[in-house]
Order: sequence, then structure tokens, then C-alpha cells
Amino acid sequence: MNRGWIGAAAVALLTLIAGPNPALAAYCGGACYNSCPTTACQPTACYTTCKVERQTCYRTVYDTVQEPEQYTVNRTTYDTVYDDVQETCYRNVVETAFREEQYQVARPIYETAERVENYTVMRPVTSVTYYDRSYTVQRPVWEDSVRQVTRSVMRPVTETVEREVRCTVMRQVTETVNQERCYTVMRPVTTYRTVRQDCGKWTTQQVYHPGPVCPMLVPDACGCPRVTMVQRPGFTTCKRVWCPQVVERQIPCTTYQPQVVRQVCPVQVCRMVPELVVNKVPVQVCRMQCEQVVQNIPIRTCKMVCETKTCKVPVRSCQMVAEQCTRKIPVRTCRMVTETCSRRVPYCVTRQEPFTVTRRVARCVPKTEAVTCTRMVPKCVARQEAYEVCKMVPSTVCPTNNSCPSCATGGCASGNCGLPATNESYRPLTPTPEPEPTPVTPMSGPNV
Repeated sequence: MNRGWIGAAAVALLTLIAGPNPALAAYCGGACYNSCPTTACQPTACYTTCKVERQTCYRTVYDTVQEPEQYTVNRTTYDTVYDDVQETCYRNVVETAFREEQYQVARPIYETAERVENYTVMRPVTSVTYYDRSYTVQRPVWEDSVRQVTRSVMRPVTETVEREVRCTVMRQVTETVNQERCYTVMRPVTTYRTVRQDCGKWTTQQVYHPGPVCPMLVPDACGCPRVTMVQRPGFTTCKRVWCPQVVERQIPCTTYQPQVVRQVCPVQVCRMVPELVVNKVPVQVCRMQCEQVVQNIPIRTCKMVCETKTCKVPVRSCQMVAEQCTRKIPVRTCRMVTETCSRRVPYCVTRQEPFTVTRRVARCVPKTEAVTCTRMVPKCVARQEAYEVCKMVPSTVCPTNNSCPSCATGGCASGNCGLPATNESYRPLTPTPEPEPTPVTPMSGPNV
């Protein structure tokens, strides 16, 4: 890059020194003969010109190359170890117990008693009274006769009948039933979960960096130096790139989940069953029965016979006399007697029963293992790079024809002054294209 700037400064200095004189500029090599005016003629004497010569040279270039190097490091890994731990748990156990319970029962008791009842009976009473009188009377002539009198009498009739007495009695029944008991057991359940792990690796990639574009003083085909922007050779660097590689793994995971276990156990259950009991109880019933009684009543018929005399005349009168009578009536009474009974009542008792459960506890155990890694170590490698060097070689040119009759009349407008066109020394100069920069070939290798 410094050479380019020096060349540009030299061209600018030559331009300032030459000024408006193009011949001086052509002589000094700051420009070519193509910049001459059309009125100028070719010199008739020998002159010195410069010829461009190209030469291939070699220079040593040092490249940085990454070489793999193996080294060993210690890495700590963790392994999962499962330990069996005994754990005491408690479950509820339901048992049937019995307790004594007192209860009262009302029991009927039937008693038969006699009740004394007083009643009044109207009994007719006939009385005869005699008194004396003197009068004419009719003498009765009595005749006795019997007359049947029918009357209704209510007679008590006592009879024994059987009456059904229904009562409900609680009878104790013992039966065996299947009772379902539930308790919880912790059972291990193994599940698998998917874990994604990045198992990628580092790779080395080469990156080419183009060189800077610098102005350089490059001679053209006619040997005139010209400022041209030239691409400098680039360089190659290595960078580490991570290449991911996702791997899925199935990791077992054991958990303890509660599970309800149902167990059918035979249990004796005592229960009270109501039972209807029908008893036939003899009952004495007293009822009044209507009875027809035929009674023979003696009747005296008096037939009056008229006679006059003094006599005692009996007067017979009948009056009803109340008479108190007593009778016994059987009465059946029922009274309730309270009795205290005892019975066994079943009830459930819950108690805690310990049991041992083994569960697995996971713990991490660290261990150190040696791992071989590869790292890239930079190394300088020398190589020979070819480049071209252009230099100006002065040479003397002498024309073959020294006479130029047309110079005075402006016949040298073409610049060859009447020289034959077949002369190779007087061919017009054409620009030569700039050489392309030599590309840097990337180094190949197993780790590059």
C-alpha cells in the first residue's frame, strides 16, 4: 500500500514540473506519445524510449493454519443411585365392638277381679186391713184362679271367648355379611419421560476475508504509470461453529402412587328384627240376655153378693217396696308393667395399624472421568507466492528516413512522419490489461 501512495505522489510531482509542456512530460516518462498534439512531428534524430519488461518474482508468505491437538480434561458426571428406605405408615382398621345397652319394655298384665254392684228391685207387697162398719155391703164371694203372666227378664250371661292380641317383639338375629374394607397402599409406578439433549460438536470452518482495495502505480501498455485501484490479496481465518445435534432419550421415573385396595371380609352382624306375635287370650264377657219368664200368678176373683150385715171388711192394698240387691260382676283389667332389659349393640371402632412400606429414594453420586478433547492450535506455515514486477528499460530508436518534406505543411498529423507502417518500432501503442491477482488456494485437511 505504501508503494501505491508513493507512485501516485510521483505522478503528481511530474505533472507539476512539466506544466503545459507535453514534450517534457513525454520525455520524462510521465505520459505517452498519444498525448502529443496533432501538429507535432516525429523527430528525425534518434531518441530514447522506455520499454516495459515483466519479471516473475517469488516472495515468502506466512499463513496461519489451525492444527488439531488432543488434550485430556477431567469431567464430573453424576449418576443416579436409588436407595431403599423403610417407612412406617398407618392405615385405618375398622373393627366391630359390642356395648351393653339398657332399655325399658312395657309388658301388659291382665287381671280379673269381681266388682260388687248394688241395684234396687221394686217388689210388690200385698197387705190386708180389716175395719168394722155397718153398712150394706155386697159380700164378696171369692174364687181362686191361676193366671199365667209372661214377662221379660234380663239375665246376665258370662261366657269365655278367645281374643287375638297382636304385639310386636324385637327378636335378635345374628347373620354373617360380607363387609368391604378399603385401605390405601402406595405402589411404585414407572413412567418414562422424553429428555432432549444437545450432543452437538464444534467444527472448524475457514472464512476468506478479501484484501483491501489500494491505489497503486501500475504501468500501462505504453509504459506510462497509471494510478489503479488494486485488490490486495486476502487472508483466510478459521472459526469454530457449533453444530447442534438433538438426541431424545427415554429416562425412567419411578413414583409411588396411592392405590385403594378393596377387601371383602365376613363380619357377624347382630340386628333386631321386629316380629309380630299373635296371642289368644281368654276373655270373660258378660252380656245381658233377654229371657221370657212365664209366672203363674194366683188370682182371686171376687164376686159381690149384696147383703146387709155388719162385718169386718178386709181391705187389701198392694204397694211396691224398694229392695236393695247385691251382685258380683267380673271385671278384667290390663295394666302395663315396665321391665328393664339388656341388649348388645354393635358399633364400629377405628384404630391405627402400622405397616412398613419400602420406597426408593434417588440420590446423585458424582464421579470424575477423563475426557479427551480436541482443540485447534494456530501454526504459521510459509509458502512461496508468485508476483509480477514491471520495470522500464530504456532503449534508443533511430528512424530510417531523415527527410520529412511534409512537416512544414502539417503532413505529420498522423504522427508517423511518412515512415512505413510495416515498421514494428512505429506501431501505435495499445493499453495492456492489468494482471488479475493470484487467488489464494484454501488448504485442505481432515480438520480444516
